[in-house]
Amino acid sequence: MPSPPARSEGTAVETDLTGLLDISYKSNPEIFETMPATILIADDYEDNRELLRVLLCSAEYQVLEAANGRECLKMAQKERPDLIMIDLSMPVLDGWGLFRELKSDDRTSKIPCVAVTAHADYDRERALKSGFTAYLTKPYRTMELLEVVRQLLKESHETTAEGSFHADGRLRGKGKSI
Repeated sequence: MPSPPARSEGTAVETDLTGLLDISYKSNPEIFETMPATILIADDYEDNRELLRVLLCSAEYQVLEAANGRECLKMAQKERPDLIMIDLSMPVLDGWGLFRELKSDDRTSKIPCVAVTAHADYDRERALKSGFTAYLTKPYRTMELLEVVRQLLKESHETTAEGSFHADGRLRGKGKSI
């Protein structure tokens, strides 16, 4: 593994995590069978979004990112992702408000949403009772994260005609196995 770049005082070093992480889930296709999907990440911390992006892209998902709830809502209405991962504590529009807005809009109401928080199990019951499809805590356990994503996407795709339409009516291609 290459050594990290040297830091001089007062300068920022940009790190590309994809070069540092050697992640491959293709060795166990039964557990990590993926299908073409777009996942929208809503988190106000860039480092959190980057970590999620690296993990999801390593499993060959397409990733969109939003830095706050309002930005996520606009992006979800326009792009209609297959899954949205929502940090519950964000500025502008927090995850709870964002979730209510998404579920009250016909364009986004059927998109599965995962509540994501650093507050261990504090918000778990509230999130699941509110209608979030799943709940994950930070720091992420990679295998759990990818299994939850895969399972939610599989369930979402199974509720529509196989290989035909997304929940919002957009035409989709056939799923693929890795």
